Amino acid sequence: MSEIRSEILNTGIAELKSARIVINAPAAKIFDIIARPALHPKIDGTNSVKSVNWGPDRLSLEAKFGMRMKIGIRYKITNIVVEFQDNQLIAWRHLGRWVWRYELRELSSNQTEVTESFDGRPSPLQWWLKARGSYSYVEKALAKTLVRLKKYAENGN
Repeated sequence: MSEIRSEILNTGIAELKSARIVINAPAAKIFDIIARPALHPKIDGTNSVKSVNWGPDRLSLEAKFGMRMKIGIRYKITNIVVEFQDNQLIAWRHLGRWVWRYELRELSSNQTEVTESFDGRPSPLQWWLKARGSYSYVEKALAKTLVRLKKYAENGN
């Protein structure tokens, strides 16, 4: 059996990183996984999302949710959903203002192309993102997240 991989995309914009994968599941099922913060630790390719601190069971436009995180140190972060089209698009940001975005395109009734992006352009903290090497790191994290999302959507784990 071959290793599951996602495709890292060249956006041509240094502050915008994206990856894409095809998942053998309906868009609605995949979107439901992404829209449920409680499932984020299961699909997070960075292993930094530890648990949901608070928020709704399912996200919607302008929904706020808190996550327990660990990148070196433990901390809590509040996110707000800034883009939302059911079964097609969801994006959120936190106080750093960079955006995590998922775009779903149904290829058939049981196959969906998912693109995940990290958009650092809205952030006033460019110096911090660059000093931490965030842009090169996040590119790999997106790819890992999509592989984990595919496994979870197709197999439930």
